[in-house]
Amino acid sequence: MRLSRFSFIVFKQTIPISFSAKRRGGRRHYPKYLAAKDQYRIQPQDILEIRNLQNNKDIVDLNPSIGGSTVGQLPSAQIQSVGHLVEDDGTIALTGLGRVKVAGLTRVETEKLIEGLYHKTLLKDPIIEVKVTNLAVTLFGEVKTQGNYPLAKDRTTLVQMLGAAGGLTDNANETNVKIIRGDHNKLEVIPVDLSSIQSITDPKTILQSGDIVYVEKNKRAIRNEKLGNITQIVQPILLLFSSLVLIYTFTHR
Repeated sequence: MRLSRFSFIVFKQTIPISFSAKRRGGRRHYPKYLAAKDQYRIQPQDILEIRNLQNNKDIVDLNPSIGGSTVGQLPSAQIQSVGHLVEDDGTIALTGLGRVKVAGLTRVETEKLIEGLYHKTLLKDPIIEVKVTNLAVTLFGEVKTQGNYPLAKDRTTLVQMLGAAGGLTDNANETNVKIIRGDHNKLEVIPVDLSSIQSITDPKTILQSGDIVYVEKNKRAIRNEKLGNITQIVQPILLLFSSLVLIYTFTHR
């Protein structure tokens, strides 16, 4: 029944929850929960994807490499993903604005900052979308699709990421999943029991960039693996013993 519990948790976690940013005086105001302290804050060497979603006919070209434009109108076919490197001084270069400091801000705070700057200088009621594209976690062990996965949205949970990877294999021990977090100087191993419904609300299961998720094998799989190893060792011995018995039988007739 543990698998059915995990499936229920995945179902709960993958239901999309939408919100609307209220507009007051041409500016967006976000729900208070989006300013959570544990949200990722932008750092030097991060790569930001920045787009204006307000109007396809009134787009600020945030990518100087597209058609050599600076500020102007772009057809929807030319609205592309844009990569802005956060320099060591914490700034990014934005067309029409120059260098803007974003290090230390959350993704939502960065959106509000850029919206405000463009609203004052170039655009009426812009809607800016910012994504940090270099954030990722690694899944391995008894996961159906192992590998590196991007953290595409804020506050992605362990259950959501496992769902994106296709779930666990039949050999997985869902009661002993480990999140390895931190660097060599400060490494933390967080055990997670996915058979408990509390996994949904446990703040430790909100993934951070650089996390490594390892799913161990269950006892049955370990037992079968040990039995298989023993069989591989014993089988040649039995074959040799049988051969010796046959040789002895034929030579002593």
